[in-house]
Amino acid sequence: MSLGHTCVDVYQGAVAALVPYFVAERAYGYAAASGIVLAASLLSSVVQPLFGALTDRWALPWLLPVSTLVGGAGVALSGVFGSYTLTLAVVAVSGIGVAAYHPEAARVARVASRGSHTAMGWFSLGGNIGFATAPLLVAVVVATGGLRASPLLVVPALAGAALCAAALREIRAPLAATAAAARAAKDAGADDWPSFLRLSGAIVCRSIVFVGLSTFISLYVRERSGGGELAGTVALFVLYVGGAVGTVAGGRLAARYSRVVVVRRSYALTVLAVAGVVLVPGPLLYLFVALTSAGLYVPFSLHVTLGQDYLPSRVGTASGVTLGLTVSVGGVASPLIGALADVTSLRTALAPLIALPALGWLLIRTLREPALPEPVTEPARPEPVAEPARPQAAAPVPAAEAPCYDHPARADSAPARDCRSDEGG
Repeated sequence: MSLGHTCVDVYQGAVAALVPYFVAERAYGYAAASGIVLAASLLSSVVQPLFGALTDRWALPWLLPVSTLVGGAGVALSGVFGSYTLTLAVVAVSGIGVAAYHPEAARVARVASRGSHTAMGWFSLGGNIGFATAPLLVAVVVATGGLRASPLLVVPALAGAALCAAALREIRAPLAATAAAARAAKDAGADDWPSFLRLSGAIVCRSIVFVGLSTFISLYVRERSGGGELAGTVALFVLYVGGAVGTVAGGRLAARYSRVVVVRRSYALTVLAVAGVVLVPGPLLYLFVALTSAGLYVPFSLHVTLGQDYLPSRVGTASGVTLGLTVSVGGVASPLIGALADVTSLRTALAPLIALPALGWLLIRTLREPALPEPVTEPARPEPVAEPARPQAAAPVPAAEAPCYDHPARADSAPARDCRSDEGG
């Protein structure tokens, strides 16, 4: 599941990684370039909770390989068409594919992990690795062949579809147990909507910061450092790979501390880190990009499990919102950042991002840790029914029974049937 997640989230990272190449080859402005990111996220924002609601009603494991292929095909075609409208359309199709994948994948991964925060961290790590490798993959493909080489980007989707199909075969039996558990939670009225909505508001703040930085950090670092395309690609890679480290750390920290405590402290760290990205010049900029990445990604998998535990009867809906709507809505704000950068400067446009993690911290400041669900276990297999014993022929009765031995007299004293002792002799 983690490797399949890697292959899918390559296409979320690839859209932002393609932005500098659209600017260079097609002379897009900041607003036009960020509109491509919006196209990937807008439909995804709307339809991902809908896919989550569908998976709450019916199990749809076949969505995993199919949506992986759709997500890859859209990005692969993005460099083929010279038309801006067609480019937006195929990127939007890719966003729908990614949206269809995540709610069902989060539900399946929670079953496979048996509720372990660390295991869910590894699942999320797969997605972060996909984000981290996307700029390198795009650089290798597009830098050598231009945007028209983009069809080669479909390769991870082919691998991801095969991995998803293999994973589903391995965990088919435990998936059936989740429906009964969700119905029991619904009957008990266990959903905590106020806490879930506050958590979702914090994730929106995190999303705007992450999407805004992932869209413009490459261009921003090139402006600030004068290092050219390589400097920008390295900064984007640091932003993504730091998230990979942060996600694993988040799962381990949650095993030691409360999830809510870890999330709250991560948002506080992010305030300082984003301020460093915007305000601190020179090589230290890369250090603050790494700290920002850690602050944004330590709580990433914890957002998902917290949302699922706040809405135990609607795990698919919770996953669709925490992994989809609240994450993708950052793309809606991206064109606003681009438009502000067009009329002022990119640094001025990124400055408001400093306040958003602080707002997220305020929303989750008083959240309580939800009760943990019982781990999902594979249904016990019925014991094999023993065949009825065949009638045995009666054993021949001996003509005479062997006597037992009388220890004090050192002589045979009685037939065996009359011997009684605590030693069973």
